[in-house]
Amino acid sequence: MSQIPDTLEDAIEQAKQATQAALADGLTRLQVELVFPELKILPIAEQFIPAFANMGSELRVFFPDAGAAALARRDWGEQAYSVRGIGELKAQIQPEEKLFIFVEPSAVEVTQVEELCSQAAERPVVMLNPRLEDIGAVGIGWTGRQLRDRLLNTFESCYYLRPLEGAAILRCYPQPWQVWVQRETSYELVAEEPRRPVGEALEAILAQAAGQTEAGAPVAPPKQGFLANLQQFIRALSQ
Repeated sequence: MSQIPDTLEDAIEQAKQATQAALADGLTRLQVELVFPELKILPIAEQFIPAFANMGSELRVFFPDAGAAALARRDWGEQAYSVRGIGELKAQIQPEEKLFIFVEPSAVEVTQVEELCSQAAERPVVMLNPRLEDIGAVGIGWTGRQLRDRLLNTFESCYYLRPLEGAAILRCYPQPWQVWVQRETSYELVAEEPRRPVGEALEAILAQAAGQTEAGAPVAPPKQGFLANLQQFIRALSQ
């Protein structure tokens, strides 16, 4: 069974393993999300993508624009796989390419992402920390939201980690969606669901866990662990 990771690096390792397991099972549209505030995507991608680098030129990595792609090429050095901006002239998918990773695509690029996914056909596509649901995106009207929703409905979340106040939501393929709460020295799994719990469903799970606490299970922020270490790692990555 998956556990709440102790560090951001552990979370990325979980994400890599979950993605590889989903690909091995034949899934072709995958989403990986580490939902943390102020998280910079380039260091995350730099740790995530090497899990697939042995594919060489069969791997294609897309960034939202040419500038972000150029920054990645500069920081990562020469690689056997292609790193391009979604809108670049050289972004066309090639016949020999077998896996496509989109790094933090936003709602602005949704039309181009859908077109590239269409070109990929049955070949697998992974979206790493997509921002397609960014309601603040400029120029995304009703038609754009429909297109975004249609695209997102074709993807399955193989890894999702979101810290909450005293809790966390985790999905690590092939495990179901899980809700964990902080206890005195660790995290406790309090629910498993076939779909991501949101809104009232999530509130009910957390309320039930709080009721169990009132019945005698102590709750306090762990002295060490993922949430305690998270800000330290984010600060380090943001330097």
